[in-house]
This record gives sequence, C-alpha cells and structure tokens, in this order.
Amino acid sequence: MAIVCLLLQLYVLVLIARIILSWIPSVPEPVAPLANGTRALTDPVLEPVRRVVPPLRIGMAALDLSPILVFIGIQVLSGILCR
Repeated sequence: MAIVCLLLQLYVLVLIARIILSWIPSVPEPVAPLANGTRALTDPVLEPVRRVVPPLRIGMAALDLSPILVFIGIQVLSGILCR
C-alpha cells in the first residue's frame, strides 16, 4: 500500500505542475518536454472528468473544474488506502 500512497502523492505533484504550466500561454522550448509530459500523464484522468463536468463559463473565460475534482478524488482515495 505504501507504493500506491507514494504514487498518489507524486500524481498530485504532476497535476500541480500541469496546472501551473497551463497558465503559461507560450511555453518556452526548454520547458516544452515537461509540459508535454505532464499533459500525457494527466489527460487520461482529466478528460473523462471534463466530459462529465464541462468547464464553468464565467463571462468570456471558462474555469476547468476537472483538476479540483481529481484532487478531491485523490484525497478520498488516499484517506481510504493510506491510513
């Protein structure tokens, strides 16, 4: 179980990196592989959540709630598995 708990914690860090990198409109070339890697690791989890809960429209902008829901899911899973 300790490995699963560690992987969940690492995934949270990857998800945080994905969120931060999404705020940068044009990712500089040295950071591009990191951005592509975080997308490759997080999209398989975020995309199904986005299909169920579409982004929240706020005027001209949209707030993607999928990372928040995935964070909550990871916390619930960690609470169950990592006691």
